[in-house]
Amino acid sequence: MSVLRGKKIVLGISGGIAAYKTASLVRLFIKAGAEVQVIMTPASLDFVTPLTLATLSKRPVFSSFYNQAETELQQDHPTWNNHVDIALWADYMLIAPATANTLAKMAQGSCDNLLMAVYLSAKCPVYFAPAMDLDMYKHPTTLANFDTLTSFGNTLIPAESGELASGLSGEGRMSEPENIFAFIEADIANQMPLKGKTILITAGPTYEAIDPVRFIGNHSSGKMGFDIARAAIQKGAQVILVSGPTQFDLQDAACTLIRVVSAAQMYAACMQYYSAVDVAICAAAVADYRPTLIATQKIKKNEDDLSLTLEKTQDILAALGQQKSHQVLVGFALETENEIDNAIAKIQKKNLDLIVLNSLQDDGAGFGKPTNKVTFIDGALKITPFPLQSKEAVAEDILNTLIAKYYA
Repeated sequence: MSVLRGKKIVLGISGGIAAYKTASLVRLFIKAGAEVQVIMTPASLDFVTPLTLATLSKRPVFSSFYNQAETELQQDHPTWNNHVDIALWADYMLIAPATANTLAKMAQGSCDNLLMAVYLSAKCPVYFAPAMDLDMYKHPTTLANFDTLTSFGNTLIPAESGELASGLSGEGRMSEPENIFAFIEADIANQMPLKGKTILITAGPTYEAIDPVRFIGNHSSGKMGFDIARAAIQKGAQVILVSGPTQFDLQDAACTLIRVVSAAQMYAACMQYYSAVDVAICAAAVADYRPTLIATQKIKKNEDDLSLTLEKTQDILAALGQQKSHQVLVGFALETENEIDNAIAKIQKKNLDLIVLNSLQDDGAGFGKPTNKVTFIDGALKITPFPLQSKEAVAEDILNTLIAKYYA
């Protein structure tokens, strides 16, 4: 999964021959799962068509402060392309190609087109990829503009050496789209708050066999654990995801997905990896009991009643708490009464650093739903309630809480 998945990118294109490469750049961003809003300078329209870029980005391309098509139709109130809204929408901004003229405008704060207005309004990280002839690239004013822009916190993607439009060969050729894409991905990854951290996450239910076709289980879908795993990957972590039976999947180079069925299998997987992880988040709904004896053949319906003798399963969370050395340990508690008291008792008994409490008394919370209403209680017994929100948002809150306390 690319670090750009789900991110919003403003791609600014200025008037240089390298603008023809931006079609490939848009395609790379879209393929990575990003949204792309293209802003073109009027001069760039001579080098690449808005239709091409709009088709690839699946968004209208803007090149002026208002919708020119509507003006041509002589409508009284043409649509304004709000540069502030566009800038605030973006998670990242890239200007490629950045010509000498555009670089000078950026450095000086000149604002004579929509792209410059968006740039001056941007609060997100800004990357720029210069493209010009070799003497222009090495000119003192250009080098001074590089220094000015990097002093603003903008990031230079250096030009490459090669054949130039002038016929000369040397430095000044815009970095190739694949290299720009790789540069941005690597730069973002290096700044991620969980880079270098490994997180063990459990998800889903466990099924405890009665016979070859029947089991004891619960209604957990596993969505919460998978959402936490995806959010952790997006923040730079390596994830070991141990999942009980669930319909969800997660294919990512940063994730080792281990499928299990029973509590014993989940216990064994957690014990195998726990010593090497930095954080363990136990979101699985592990069965508390299992049949003492498992029938080797399907139990026939011969009697009116069937009695099962159950025994406790191994308490994964308690075992992790006992073995905890350097790890941050997070547990979940689903309660129906005395929620806070029961959750606090669980923190203390199982040596947790944080517990995520949810109650079946709350509408929209619990198993099999896309939302949850949770309360965080930390090791110091600080209680932080949250409103009803999506499980994706709960996952973000969990990880942001851990980052703020342990990795800021």
